[in-house]
Amino acid sequence: MENVDRPFPPGRYDVVVVGSGPGGLQTSQCLTRLGVEHAVISQDDAPGGMFRRFPIFERLISWTKPDAPVERSTREYEWYDHNSLLGDAGAQALAPEFMDRTFDVPSRAEMEAALVAFTERAGVRVRYGCRWTGTRREDEGFVVETDDGDYGCRFAVFAIGVTQPWVPPIRGSELAAHYVETRPAGSYRDKRVVIIGKRNSAFEVGNGLLPWAKELTLVSPRPVQLELLPQSPLRLRYLQPYEEYVRGGAGTYVVDAAIEHIEPSNGGLRVVAEGTRWPGRLEFDADDVILATGFKAPLQDLRELGVATVLNDRIPALSPFFESLSAPGVFFAGNVTAGSRGIRKHGIGPNSTSVNGFRYNARVLAEHLAERLGIERARPRVERADLVPFLLRELSCAPELWIQKTFLARVVSVSEDGLRDEGILPLEHFLDAGGQDAVCAAIEMDPKAVIYPAVYVRRAGRITEHELPSHPVHAFRGPEYAREVEAVLGPLLRGTS
Repeated sequence: MENVDRPFPPGRYDVVVVGSGPGGLQTSQCLTRLGVEHAVISQDDAPGGMFRRFPIFERLISWTKPDAPVERSTREYEWYDHNSLLGDAGAQALAPEFMDRTFDVPSRAEMEAALVAFTERAGVRVRYGCRWTGTRREDEGFVVETDDGDYGCRFAVFAIGVTQPWVPPIRGSELAAHYVETRPAGSYRDKRVVIIGKRNSAFEVGNGLLPWAKELTLVSPRPVQLELLPQSPLRLRYLQPYEEYVRGGAGTYVVDAAIEHIEPSNGGLRVVAEGTRWPGRLEFDADDVILATGFKAPLQDLRELGVATVLNDRIPALSPFFESLSAPGVFFAGNVTAGSRGIRKHGIGPNSTSVNGFRYNARVLAEHLAERLGIERARPRVERADLVPFLLRELSCAPELWIQKTFLARVVSVSEDGLRDEGILPLEHFLDAGGQDAVCAAIEMDPKAVIYPAVYVRRAGRITEHELPSHPVHAFRGPEYAREVEAVLGPLLRGTS
């Protein structure tokens, strides 16, 4: 009999999921709903993944609106809740249950509590204290080696996060502390602190140290790209150091410069850099230097298995269905799915580094795995008269499309036996894979951050693209949109019922 406290003993499973962070939990919940036999193993002793430790200063930047214009029990509420995992009744919209509403973003502890509750209410089982130690190919599948024994599987899903500190090749970097080694804020009182980096983790640390450090400098080669902020659903709450700097606030600096090296100096440290926007040598004296230079996925031996990487060897290169491009059968879930780049129309990439985006990636992944294992996708029939209203409703409020702009799309296939709802699929797959006639709807954003709906039609193997007008309150269900979509679909739908 299986041990209730330690399920999934070593053995053979269709799928093995490694990791119990939000990516692994969501993938398991989706696989269970589809009837896919699988095991979940984790080296941790409880669910939560990175949210058991990060962010350092406790408050997230992804938001949840506890009271919204729609009920929490609806799919549309996901649009207002960027932190909860996707579940059935009783296991959905859990983040707002634990928020004290001091902010519209949860604390780290509140997020962790929501993930623990999801595991319990969704019935997600995990074998905790089971550390992944190696991987090998065997019998048209894989063996995931652990300190509990071997797990054979057809497909392996690594929900391992992007959690291993990444340090660029800066001479003297060993003199600095990485973000993960940041001390309590009070220990930086009356210190000069240089933070290398100007992305989320850098500004998080900078914001946390503003009340304590006597001088604060954030430095990296590239400028703060405020024009990219509309592409992100994350809050701007960490940008106070930048606000102080551009207003001329003394003691806070945000500098564009390439780091040459870090050296000891007068009992402290000196960061030597070369200006990028302002040419010339720059020197910053500091009591502490913090490397907010990001993370990489802890891939262990997966490179030896053939897994290729991107972004300075930090994350795996992935297909639209989150499968390694170079090691078939190896899949990934969670924030590492950012390795699937999408079509990047107008330079817009997927929002896969946060829970609000990769929770939908997990559902797409699970459905793809189920199909590869012979479990057919549900394809409900769509009546001809209902197609245009159906697509416009998706364009108006489908959270998958709005959160994963230009990355996920709603697809309806067209054949002699009628119209079928194919569900949510990667837009890149729709455009590249070919197949039967079909239409898909997606939400996109132009270079000036104007949001607009788009419809793509595949007919006789040829793709046509139709960008629809934007609307100030995103009201895409009106008669003018219905007429335009009807005209676009007319040639495709002739002869259908």
